[in-house]
Amino acid sequence: MTLQQLRYAVEVANRGSMNEAAKKLYVSQPSLSSAIRELEREIGISIFNRTNQGISVSAEGKEFLCYALQIVEQENQLKEHYLGAKPSKQKFGISTQHYTFAINAFVKLLKEMDPGEFDFTFRETTTEEVIKDVQNRRSEIGILYMNHFNARMILKNLEEAGLEFAELFQSKSYIYVTDTHPLARKKEIKFRDLKPYTFLSFGKGEYNSNYFSEEILKILEHRRNIKVSDRSTLFYLLRKLGGFTICTQMVNKELQGEDIVAVPLNVEGAIKVGFVLYKDECPGDIGKRYMEIVREDIGDLL
Repeated sequence: MTLQQLRYAVEVANRGSMNEAAKKLYVSQPSLSSAIRELEREIGISIFNRTNQGISVSAEGKEFLCYALQIVEQENQLKEHYLGAKPSKQKFGISTQHYTFAINAFVKLLKEMDPGEFDFTFRETTTEEVIKDVQNRRSEIGILYMNHFNARMILKNLEEAGLEFAELFQSKSYIYVTDTHPLARKKEIKFRDLKPYTFLSFGKGEYNSNYFSEEILKILEHRRNIKVSDRSTLFYLLRKLGGFTICTQMVNKELQGEDIVAVPLNVEGAIKVGFVLYKDECPGDIGKRYMEIVREDIGDLL
């Protein structure tokens, strides 16, 4: 076992791809794959699961990579201290469903830290990808929501991935519309009120499962639907088509626009939004501070 092999394994886990890791490490993909295979043979476990869809960290690999990461980081610190090596870039990643509070906290984190060099990732993506990103350590923290319909399935997927859900807040369901929309002045909206209007939502991901939807079950039966992949497209169509989307009660005027309002939806059950984290592992200092900022902001908004 060599330090180079450990660095290779950590980079593959971070990238979630042999090809991307090889590019980052400036080695050929066959050479990288061979080095990882040799390491796995030596330690007697499979660090990664390999399928036609790509690679993921195995259950045994998770524990191994925890130790490997510590060794790699200590090597970097030794080089910096004794050899005057240039400090490595600070790394941090977030994967989240489409929440403006998550973006705001990310901006505040960067302004507060003001790191000289960094390699941060912020991914707004599907429920499925949030779980995969944290499982494969592409992101240190995930953010997603559960309700009474999907909670059992989401928790099952988290358990299988070695992850846990840390609740951040609960919210009623709301509808986003423009302030000129016919529903904007209602005190509360019922499902029948939505029938004439186009429902805009984010795609559910590769498996297209309702359990991984960012919306409540009943709204998925709506007769006029458009699915998009990014926030700006959704709000553009919402304005141009007079449509609506599902949300929590938190409206961010800077990101969503001064003309967007949230109106309560009459539906049973609360939305639970929370962090996705590795079980029995504490986030690093950057991750801890990010979570603190999110909690502070949520406290001000709710």
